[in-house]
Amino acid sequence: MLTFVHAELVDTYAIVELLEELDRFYGGTEFAPVEERAEELRAMIFRERPAAYVLLAKDDQRVIGLASYSYLWPAIGLTQSLYLKELYVRSAHRRQGVGRRLMERLLEIAAENQCSRLEWTTDRDNPLALTFYTNLQYAENPGKVLYRVEVHSGGGN
Repeated sequence: MLTFVHAELVDTYAIVELLEELDRFYGGTEFAPVEERAEELRAMIFRERPAAYVLLAKDDQRVIGLASYSYLWPAIGLTQSLYLKELYVRSAHRRQGVGRRLMERLLEIAAENQCSRLEWTTDRDNPLALTFYTNLQYAENPGKVLYRVEVHSGGGN
């Protein structure tokens, strides 16, 4: 049975495994040890003020997909928006409506939290994602340009 729930501490290793699959999808080949990644994940999403929220898609308690999101403020006027950072479904479970249902649940969460919009980006060289969003009949926003600057922490040059 397919369920959608927010991540709990007990889901840590399943999320780490799924995120490694996601990183491999994007070309990643080297990963820190599992326990190190698990500790990093716990420090980010299970703290007092989480860096993000994680919505999980589970099939009989097995994590098969996730959507990580945060809230951005301000949006229109003094409202907030829900920003989808990552949406991923295991390859074996794609084309079964899991991604669509994650998006539907995110829209519900946005409405429950008085968000004025749901926003996300995707890479132009990711045809699977582009096709997915097009098939959901979500239009690309031609009025926005994404800028990104890498930030390096530490006391170096």
